[in-house]
Amino acid sequence: MKVVTGETMQRMDRRAIEEFGIPGIDLMEHAGRGCSAAIIERFGPAAGRMVLIVAGKGNNGGDGYVIARLLQQEGWEVQTVVLAPREEIAGDARVNLDRLDPGTVTFSPPPAGLAPFAPHLERASVIIDALFGTGLKSEVKGSFAEAINLVNAAGKPVVAVDIPSGIDAGTGRTLGVAVKADVTVTFALAKLGHVLYPGAELCGDLRVVDIGIPLQVAADAEGYDFVDHGTACRLVRPRDRRAHKGSFGHCLVVAGSTGKTGAAAMAANSAVRAGSGLVTLAVPESLNAILEMKTTEAMTLPLPDGGAGRLMQDSVPALLEAIGGKSAIALGPGISWHPETARLIRDLVTKIETPLVIDADGLNALSEDPAILKRKRSNCIVLTPHPGEMARLAGTSTAIIEADRIAAAREFAEQRGVYMILKGARTVIAAPDGRVAINGSGNPGMASGGMGDVLTGILASLLGQGYEPFDACRLGVFIHGYAADLVAADKGEIGMSAVDVQERLPWAFKTLTL
Repeated sequence: MKVVTGETMQRMDRRAIEEFGIPGIDLMEHAGRGCSAAIIERFGPAAGRMVLIVAGKGNNGGDGYVIARLLQQEGWEVQTVVLAPREEIAGDARVNLDRLDPGTVTFSPPPAGLAPFAPHLERASVIIDALFGTGLKSEVKGSFAEAINLVNAAGKPVVAVDIPSGIDAGTGRTLGVAVKADVTVTFALAKLGHVLYPGAELCGDLRVVDIGIPLQVAADAEGYDFVDHGTACRLVRPRDRRAHKGSFGHCLVVAGSTGKTGAAAMAANSAVRAGSGLVTLAVPESLNAILEMKTTEAMTLPLPDGGAGRLMQDSVPALLEAIGGKSAIALGPGISWHPETARLIRDLVTKIETPLVIDADGLNALSEDPAILKRKRSNCIVLTPHPGEMARLAGTSTAIIEADRIAAAREFAEQRGVYMILKGARTVIAAPDGRVAINGSGNPGMASGGMGDVLTGILASLLGQGYEPFDACRLGVFIHGYAADLVAADKGEIGMSAVDVQERLPWAFKTLTL
């Protein structure tokens, strides 16, 4: 599913009007019809129902006036409250306002707010939020904030027109206060504010309706890929019935140190569960016996560690030899942040030509010298930081990263020539060529240790199986979150472990291939 900013949608509207000759009032009519149909589908016949439409002075209000007229024609009792004086309503919105029965419209310009209309709120079966659209950028204050608070407090089902009022369509940020909708009906394409938090949580059931924007306009619009179940289904490659273990790659996982053998085991076992033909786990030799017990299907490769329980420079020759013939490398889970190990990691980045996934302590090693990426040998390096790790890599603060996650991920990916997976609610995936995707799976149960190690194993597995890197990143992140969603559906979110998710990976893949 393609998602765009509010500004992009406005440009699409203008192009449809100016280049394709579609009257703006026709687009507004189609928008109102799409919303009306969604309302009737959701809430059933009109008998005994009253709908209250809370409208602003712009085109979002104009959509609301169309909805009012169409629902009234379907037998609904309709009351429309406009939070603006009549003389400020202009253009297509004014045309549709004038089509309404004046007896069903009340004007309440600020500072009156909605307080005089409490009886309407009490009687309403459904409230329609047509106050602000996707162009809102400033904080909601005064009577408008009061109106939103009254709508939220009414305890009635709320349908938002285009986007819940108070949500920034480009970031999902709440602009002071925002409507909490049960259903949001948007037009042509979903907006970033619908899929990024906290906006995603306030949209309720999101419906995207066709309003007559030409397909070429939508296709040409700059946007982002929202990775949902349908997208993931298209990414999974079917398996040839004649395949053998050599058909699905041989991953090498370089991981582990004293106290962190679990990270190494989870990464290797997750590569197995994600479909690798063969997996080898390279570990400090003093920890090999432990990891032999924690991994069954994965092979282990003990590397010289001088009894230190961590990888060191003496490990490099055997490690470089082991890399030969491998189809993908995972580097970093539980590997430690010891200065000598960090130097080893940076050294490997300049020597490994194989597709490489770097996570955890591997990222910490890079953060001490991010310029090392300029000397990378591999054409495919995937970095998987959480916001704190991303801030260290970029030399900034976590707050700045979180303020615009998409821009932070895309800028780093383009500048460093890497694939960036910025983890969190709605993980962002950015490619070196500027492509950006947003993941649609996952839940708060994943906020526990080891989840990143599972993701690292999945990504290395998919790269090793020969998936195109951006496809591997999108599918890997989705399947990781989707497996967690399956666990949550079965056991709940609280107490979910990384191994729970790891064990659900085959089921997650199965549902995508049915």
